[in-house]
Amino acid sequence: MYTIGDVAKATNLPTKTVRYYADIGLVIPSGRSTNGYRLYSGKEINKLIFTRRARSFGFSVQECRELLGLYEDKDRSSRDVKAIALHRIAEIEEKLLELRSLHQELTHLADSCNGDNRPDCPIISGMSG
Repeated sequence: MYTIGDVAKATNLPTKTVRYYADIGLVIPSGRSTNGYRLYSGKEINKLIFTRRARSFGFSVQECRELLGLYEDKDRSSRDVKAIALHRIAEIEEKLLELRSLHQELTHLADSCNGDNRPDCPIISGMSG
């Protein structure tokens, strides 16, 4: 059994995050020590690493909850897992389109600005109207 400090180091998560995940029921500690400290097993450490990795892909806490459910379900259908991943990919692609559009617009504004000592600035004008 591992204390929260050990778990934080093993999972590369802040102790505050480990506590939060326990408080919301995402990854619950195996038990408590006699002095009340949360204790985790290797199984919970693996689930926290899984969750950290899923969060790094941008999955929401709720999506992590679903993925953890599938992670623990040995009779799961990979179709269900793939559907969640494909949904996230679609969200990423949508965000990429939005970012490309913002990039083009801001580049156009920056290219239109002389960047000299005059107060006239197409960037300010473009953002205000």
